[in-house]
Formats: sequence, structure tokens, C-alpha cells
Amino acid sequence: MRTTRIGSGAGFAGDRFEPAEVLVRQAGLADLVLECLAERTIALGQQRRLADPDAGYDPRLLTRLRRLLPLAAEHGVRVLTNMGAANPLAAGRATSALLGELGLDRTVAVVTGDDVLDRIDPRTPALEDGVPLADHGELVSANAYLGADAITPALGADVVLTGRVADPSLFLAPLADRLGWNLADPHPAAAGTLVGHLLECAGQLTGGYFADPGRKEVPRLAELGFPFADVGADGSAVFGKPDGTGGLVSRATVREQLLYEISDPTAYPTPDVELDLREVTVRETGPDRVAVRGAIGRTRPRQLKVSVGYRAGFRAEAEISYEGPNARERAGLAGEVVTARLPVPPRVQLSTSDTESRLRVAALTPDREAAEVLCHEVEALYTNGPAGGGGVRTSTTEVIGIVSALLDRERIEPAVTTFRPAR
Repeated sequence: MRTTRIGSGAGFAGDRFEPAEVLVRQAGLADLVLECLAERTIALGQQRRLADPDAGYDPRLLTRLRRLLPLAAEHGVRVLTNMGAANPLAAGRATSALLGELGLDRTVAVVTGDDVLDRIDPRTPALEDGVPLADHGELVSANAYLGADAITPALGADVVLTGRVADPSLFLAPLADRLGWNLADPHPAAAGTLVGHLLECAGQLTGGYFADPGRKEVPRLAELGFPFADVGADGSAVFGKPDGTGGLVSRATVREQLLYEISDPTAYPTPDVELDLREVTVRETGPDRVAVRGAIGRTRPRQLKVSVGYRAGFRAEAEISYEGPNARERAGLAGEVVTARLPVPPRVQLSTSDTESRLRVAALTPDREAAEVLCHEVEALYTNGPAGGGGVRTSTTEVIGIVSALLDRERIEPAVTTFRPAR
């Protein structure tokens, strides 16, 4: 039976670099996927893009690819990632320039069309609360979750960059390409979506998020290996990790990941299929090898989910420490002083060790000025009492809120742009 091997080299934007390199060197992959995009990540990327039209993609994109692309070229591995975030075309240009710098004759394909801010009706009710989107605050982003059908036209390239796509779709697309699947058929779409769902968080499947000392032991966690799957044309899959790496692939780690972020295991909607997990079987076939099969698929939804970012105010955070005798009481009094001087009660927390108490004051404010007032009040405790305060740290950051909406699939127009290495 025809099979292909696909690996997961990152499960979020801040993931480690080395496990992906190990996969490319040792695992005999056909495809490597780096899943690095979250809802808030893309909204913050849109903010950066507003300030700089060449910004908005993942800040670690070039650092990751500088290490990975020479290895991928050497081993013939295709790389797919959603690190294009809020500006995939800029990411494509930067990656093409990097390839030229590295002397690699590899093509880059960029998938666009997920940015639908100009197509979403601000009067659309948010899925979370039914309130019109515009009533939450000024809208700054709206990104539709594209499916595998938007990615497949890009798969003639060596490196594929996307913005917002559904996480499992990043895996389903190359699987369908390698195995000759028809994405309109719910059976293979469900099988590939299940594989993608299990791989999308990388080290979570190999024991990272699973580990709990004394209850769920994971060997050599500091050397955690990331997972791969051998996927057959019939949709069956065997999951594993590179030999010699730390971590664990077991029935338990797979079952935990299977239900991760699944609100309804009978009907998990993605852009590609409605996935039913009730008949899925999970069976250990050897050390760090687990076979999974049994996904059931139903017709893909008519509408796509859209992640909408809005300006939600400013977060103010300030801390101060008190040491020595009576430190906790002095820190508590400091919290009372700040609370009394602010128009809206902040959140006040005390953390205490043997000789030190640390006061943290935080609040979500409607504007930057109010946030800075909170920070100033904590700083003023230096000389306005109580005694012995020190080590003040303050920060003020804008908060981008996230809600969801639905948009008819027909209103979204994916496209692919191809770059050759810049010379």
C-alpha cells in the first residue's frame, strides 16, 4: 500500500528549533509542517503590519528557515508553515531572499485570501455572545480559516507559506497530494484531518504537555523529540518519533491529544470536513509507535470560521517588593493604597516567600492614559509608603480581543503566488 511520512516541526510560535532539524535529518520525511499561528498571534501581526507594510509575519520565520532550509534541500523535504501570519506575501519575499543568500535553488509558494476584513459585515453577530462584531471595539483583523483546497495549488513548490489556515489542513493538503486523495471525498478528508489534529501541537503528542511527575512519567523530557506519522492511502496512520530522542509516544499520549480542543467529538467542524471521532481506535504497535484509524467524515461546512481581532483596551501591570519583618503586611497596605487611589478597582495579588512579599497590581483600561496612571501609582509607592518598597516594574500593552464569526465560503478567494530565489 502506498504510504507517506509527514512530520511536525513546531506546535506554536515559540517552539524549539532543534526537534524539527532532527526530524529532517533522521526521520526520512516527505513533508515537514511548522504550525506556528494562533488567533491572537495573527491579530498582533496585523497590528505590526499597520505600522510597517513589510511586517506582520512571524518574527522567528527567518531564524527557523535559515536553520531548516539547507537541511530540507539536502534531504528532499518539502516545508509547509503558517508563519506568513498577517503578511504572507512579505514572508514569501523574505524567504525568497533568504534562499538566494543561502544559494539554494528552491521555490516558495504563498497562499493568500484569508484576510477578509473588507468582506466581513461589522453587524455580523459574534459566535461567542451574539453581539455584533463592531460593538466589541474597533475591528483590526478578520482572517478566515482556509482549508486544504486552498493549499494544494501551492504544493509544486519546495516551501509553502500561508496565513490563517485550519491547523489540520496544513497536514491534510500534503497528504492528499502525496496519496492522490480527492478532498471532496469525506473519508480521506477525515483521515487526513485526524492525522493533522494529532500532529499539529508537535511535542504535545510526544509527551510534552502530557508529562506530570509521579503520575505520568516521560523519559528525557529535556531532549523531547517531535512526532511523525506514516500515513497509508487507506487513511490508516502509525505515529512515532525519531529514534534516540526523548519523550514518549503511547496510547495515553495519543488519546490525550485526540481530545485536545475538541468541543464535540461527534462533529468537529473544519474547513475540509466534519470529523466524527467515535469510531477511532488507538493501538500501540511497538515502542513509541501507535496506530490510529477509524475517522468518520461528513460533508464540509458551507461557511468558514473567521477569527476577528478588535481593540479591547490596554493592560496595565505593575509590581513592587517589600522585604524583611512585616513584609506581607506592608505589601498588603500598599495594595490598599493603590486601590483607594484608582477610579476602578484593579486586580491585586500578593506572593510571599520567607522574607519577601511581591505586590502585583493589574487592570484592563479603556485607554493608554488610564493604564499609565495605574503604573504611576505603584511607582509612587517608593516614597509615599508604606516603608521599604523597591524593585518596581511596570508595563502597558494594548490588548487585542478575539471573537469569531462565520462567512460564506463563496465570499473567500484563495490565491497562490510563487517566488523564485532572489539573486
